Amino acid sequence: MGRLRARLVGLLRAVPIRWRILSIAALNSAVVIVLVAMIWNGSQVLGSAWDDVRQVRESDRILALLESETGRLQNLIHRYINQPSPDLFAEILLLREAVLGTLTNRAAKDPMLSGSVEELERTTDRFLNGFGELRSVQATIARTYEDQVQGPARDMAGLYSVIEGATGHRDALIWPSLGKSREAFTAMLVAANSYYLSLSPGAADDARRNTETIEKTIPVMIDLADNDLQRMALQRLAARTMALREGFAKLSEQLTSRTELLRNTIDASQAEAIGAIDDLSTKMRQREQKAQETFDRTLADISRRVLSIAMIFLGIILAAGVLIALSIRLPLQQIMAAMRAITLGDLGREVQGTRARDEVGAMARAVEVFRENAIAKRETEDELRASKEKAESALLELNTAQQNLIDAERLAALGGLVAGVAHEVNNPIGISLTVASSFARRSEIFEAQLKGDGGLRRSQLEEFVQSSRDASQQLVANLTRAGELIQSFKQVAVDRSHAERRQFSLSEATDQIIASLRPVLKRSPITLQVDVPEGLLLDGYPGSYGQILTNLFLNAANHAFADGRAGTITISARPRGADDIEIIFTDDGAGMTPDVQRQAFDPFFTTRRNEGGTGLGLHIVYNLVTQQLGGRMMLESKLGQGTTFRIIMPRVAKGGAQSTETDGTSQWPNRTMSST
Repeated sequence: MGRLRARLVGLLRAVPIRWRILSIAALNSAVVIVLVAMIWNGSQVLGSAWDDVRQVRESDRILALLESETGRLQNLIHRYINQPSPDLFAEILLLREAVLGTLTNRAAKDPMLSGSVEELERTTDRFLNGFGELRSVQATIARTYEDQVQGPARDMAGLYSVIEGATGHRDALIWPSLGKSREAFTAMLVAANSYYLSLSPGAADDARRNTETIEKTIPVMIDLADNDLQRMALQRLAARTMALREGFAKLSEQLTSRTELLRNTIDASQAEAIGAIDDLSTKMRQREQKAQETFDRTLADISRRVLSIAMIFLGIILAAGVLIALSIRLPLQQIMAAMRAITLGDLGREVQGTRARDEVGAMARAVEVFRENAIAKRETEDELRASKEKAESALLELNTAQQNLIDAERLAALGGLVAGVAHEVNNPIGISLTVASSFARRSEIFEAQLKGDGGLRRSQLEEFVQSSRDASQQLVANLTRAGELIQSFKQVAVDRSHAERRQFSLSEATDQIIASLRPVLKRSPITLQVDVPEGLLLDGYPGSYGQILTNLFLNAANHAFADGRAGTITISARPRGADDIEIIFTDDGAGMTPDVQRQAFDPFFTTRRNEGGTGLGLHIVYNLVTQQLGGRMMLESKLGQGTTFRIIMPRVAKGGAQSTETDGTSQWPNRTMSST
């Protein structure tokens, strides 16, 4: 089995990987095409069956609508017959048009109902025509009731009034018969109206019985009449009673005819239409059931075929996929093993599969090249390691030399500071010494005068007191000046010798630093202008700030105003937002060329190498600003137009306590400058 698998994998590796992957895609496409064809064929059958189901349901809805409309129309006709009204008649007409519209517009266009529409239309026409006949009969009944029942009844009511008026008193013999006849007349009217409205047989019998009672009482009242007016009215009453009886009989016949017409035409036609609709509904349900069976059978057949073909192709695709995966995975495992060996340093292990012509074989050949390169790289690394050790030794020596130069620069600055201190303090101390010596001699003279035989004059005492006051004032003033200078120099020396972080006033620190630079200013024609407002407080390293300002000043004195050139240096400061302060150091000296500007902050770069320059001044300044104080520095200069240094530093220093001038191995700066 393993040998067969290896042979199949070998055969597959003769085919490029892209064609192997495309073969899987081709198999998938074939499956999709076959399944789509089967599903499309089945969908045609399913669509036809579903169309039948949908059409049957639509036909059922039309039949249900017809049944509902005709039933409602029948109900409205019955209501109209019992209680005619214009509103009911209008509603009947609207519903009649709706029924005809359903038959004409929907049922006639329905393919399943089109063959039965004529029968439905014929049944509906009989139903609607029967309503026309019924309405005609209803109109005749209304006229008969009005003319032949209500008319004689109104006349009889008037005649009863005449007879009662012609009877002089209630004791007359005719009065009992008249009362009985009048009561029968009233009961007859109530029964006739009830029969007309409800077709109650009991009401019809009551109306006939009361009519007979009236007819029986009339001859009795004629015999009992005591005047001609009574007799004439009674004769007229007998005639109208006969007319009423005949009209009521005719009304009964017409009402019976209306009932038969309603039953035989309206209700029968409605029943016939409902029967036809029920028959059609039964056929529709049978057709729907048949279509549903076809739909279910087709769906089951499609599912079975799709599942069978899917399983067959799935087996083929899985087998092909496993073989293709093996043809890729096994060579890749060999390459991974070779790469792992190379990573672990086992460069003597050869890469397998380099003779194969597929993409994995190309990868194996690339790994083999990588192995060969790794061997060459190891040899080169050994050589580079030796060179690196030599370079590190040279770098250590270079760093030592750099540290020595930085120390020399610091000692030179410290020597200048000591010379300045000695020069500045010498004047007030010398004056104080002269005044003290003079005061001592005057004291000796005053003592001799005091002990002499001649005595002490008042003028001599006043002169001694005045000279003593002047001497003491001069001593206090000069010693105070010397104390201020010593305190200022002491603070500057402490700030420079200690990287102590504290809060300080920028204006006070600037004044102290300027005081230490006065000796240099006195020896050179340089004018110094300071514009640092009060109230700018910083939390940082005043020693670093002093070294920055001192280095910038000395750099300007040595380069911008070389050879005793006169000029002006301006130091100004201003707030920059809520968190920063901008310090501007400007001179109107010689300026710099673009080449000098690009290298100004580089360590050991100087334009006065032959005159003892080290090239570390601006490098130290830049590192102090950017690393210890956490600020940034910009240089703007133009040859012959002076130089401007812009220092933007935070009110709270962001750097550490280690300044760059103490280690001498800081990273060279990335300068920010403008060579305009």
